[in-house]
Amino acid sequence: MKLTRKLVLAKAKASDLESVKKLNCWGCNLTDISIFAQMPNIEVLTLSVNSILSLSPLAGCLSLSELYLRRNMIPSLSELSHLRPLTRLRVLWLAENPCCGTDATQYRLTVLRCLPRLQKLDNQVVTDDEISLALMEGEEVTTPPGSIQNQHTTNGLQDAETENDPLNYNMEETNKIREELGMKPLSRDKFSSLSSPSTRESKTIKKSHALDAVLLLLKDLDEEELHVVHTATQNRLQMYTLDSERLTKTQQTQKTAEIQH
Repeated sequence: MKLTRKLVLAKAKASDLESVKKLNCWGCNLTDISIFAQMPNIEVLTLSVNSILSLSPLAGCLSLSELYLRRNMIPSLSELSHLRPLTRLRVLWLAENPCCGTDATQYRLTVLRCLPRLQKLDNQVVTDDEISLALMEGEEVTTPPGSIQNQHTTNGLQDAETENDPLNYNMEETNKIREELGMKPLSRDKFSSLSSPSTRESKTIKKSHALDAVLLLLKDLDEEELHVVHTATQNRLQMYTLDSERLTKTQQTQKTAEIQH
């Protein structure tokens, strides 16, 4: 069933779509929600217990803060890529969809990696530690097949110069992180001040570019987002410290064993 303008206005008791801020369409047997492309001001949306397959119509609902999608037919977590632009989204209920799979822990970490601003997922409060863990261990959510994204091709063939340009790798690193935080990608001219190495891209250069990307991102993050980065950094440093301590103890044990023998 398609959600129509007439049905939306009747349920919301409104005169036009742009004035609708809250809408409850629980159990309406919906399959087509394309109407939301015309509803940029919706803030709270209940679509639980329907037959929705795609979340792409919600990509332009930038005011959305609460979204309830329990018991639908969403096939893959890749659909969450459509929610990345929704920087105000704080509550998401996605449970009981095919995309949730059987590994509840990994499912949750993957969702939170894709949408790190969430404060509540499936009626459970999200903690800072959980976000930090998700950024490290959650799976990367890719854009669903068929979606138009970052296409710079000519007659179906990618430009070789662009593909091998080290500056382009730097852009990709930066925009990949920005995408995960629901931010708009930066244009190529933002990187014009960076020097392009003459040699082939190496592991060392890629690490340097990743650092450049992170540093560029920090300028655009707000206080809440910086707090997430700070917590994730602290946890990462603790892991390095523990690894270093283990290595030191191992080396000391080996030296002791050598002396005794």
